Amino acid sequence: MILLVAYLMVGGLYAVRTPAWQAPDEPAHYNYVAQVAQNGCCPVIEVGDWDSAYLDTLKAARFSPELLGRIGTIQYEDHQPPLYYLIGAVVFRLTDGSLIALRLLSVIMGAGIVAFAYMQMHVLLRARLTVALCAALIVAFIPQNLAILASVNNDSLAGLVIAATLYLLIRYAQNANAPNKPTIPTWSLGVMVGIGLITKVNTIFMVGLVPLVILIHWWIMPDRRVGALIQRLILFGVPALVIGGVWWIRNLGVYGFPDVFGLGRHNVVVVGQLRTADLIAQVGMSEYLRRGVDTTFTSFWGQFGWMGLFMPTWAYGIVVGFLGMVVGGAAILVALRSQPEKQPHPLTPSPNGEGGNRMVWGILILTVILAVLQYLYYNTEFVQFQGRYLYPALIPLAIFAALGLDGWRVLLVRIMGERALLAWVTPLIAAVFIPLSVFMIWRVIPQLAP
Repeated sequence: MILLVAYLMVGGLYAVRTPAWQAPDEPAHYNYVAQVAQNGCCPVIEVGDWDSAYLDTLKAARFSPELLGRIGTIQYEDHQPPLYYLIGAVVFRLTDGSLIALRLLSVIMGAGIVAFAYMQMHVLLRARLTVALCAALIVAFIPQNLAILASVNNDSLAGLVIAATLYLLIRYAQNANAPNKPTIPTWSLGVMVGIGLITKVNTIFMVGLVPLVILIHWWIMPDRRVGALIQRLILFGVPALVIGGVWWIRNLGVYGFPDVFGLGRHNVVVVGQLRTADLIAQVGMSEYLRRGVDTTFTSFWGQFGWMGLFMPTWAYGIVVGFLGMVVGGAAILVALRSQPEKQPHPLTPSPNGEGGNRMVWGILILTVILAVLQYLYYNTEFVQFQGRYLYPALIPLAIFAALGLDGWRVLLVRIMGERALLAWVTPLIAAVFIPLSVFMIWRVIPQLAP
């Protein structure tokens, strides 16, 4: 609870102190909410919704007030699924279109992501709550994640849906360890995937991940009747298809076959957006890859506004040091794994049979792989070197980072013996992101003001 309060306080500061419109695509997301609030659901993306020259002028002038007369015409996100904007439209009406209020709505959704990060780690390693706290700290206070979660953007709701679905999926998979215990209903997984499909396209990897887990779960359970598998897949597929299918049918009627996501129309509308083939032709493949790696790294941790404001060099040094400690701690765990232990290893199943399940860890690993593949796919057509596109895998990445950091605690216990205060070593290392995030919103991000 203390962590969530701290997150809400710092996230609220980001929402209030970030200059208006200085978050990626924020005007277009805001205008979608406004259209729903004023005209109902749902708008249609059309030629003219993207004005590259006007956007470049706004960004160069840092959204100076005298240039905002046509900001309502920025509507290139109108192809997005509607759930976030339907919720936002309620806040829009209640607050007379307050930008800050809509940002705070996203902050509140982000609190759910932080909570699910803790809960996922909790069910994996029930006896090691400080490691769960560490994972939640990482998710809550990465400066770039805070900046995104404190903006008008459907990433916040998409992240919450992904986090909740992964939590349910982990609980569902853990039933393989204890088949007589109540499990998560299969239909609930279908409902969550369906909700994801009407929230944002980046949740689509769950359409493949969840059925795969259902299949593996069926294979290792005592009841391997084909009928049982078909029943589970139907219980999953029907709610997912019904919820997502409503939006797809609407898109087919508006944009035509086979543009079920509206992405085909979007690609036609965004004339002037830098395309991958053009950049490679200009700079060559090696330079393209170098830019991709560099920008993905910096923008994952902190590259603010419309990717124009970097953190200070020393801040990236702190990030590199943090990652070095993660790798070093993981190496310690590997080195100590085969030695006699004074306490259970961090990857050892807890006594009640929960945690340590190969399928559960496989879910986390596969989530990371699928998120990376999605990111690479985004960049096959347009240049989209934005680390936030990897955030569908943020919780699994934070879990693995927390486990790596916990290696230092294990080493200290081996050297000094079991002491209560040593349990807090792991979250204290991750807590470096709290003052770092506060510094960014207090001294760096305000530089985006006109």
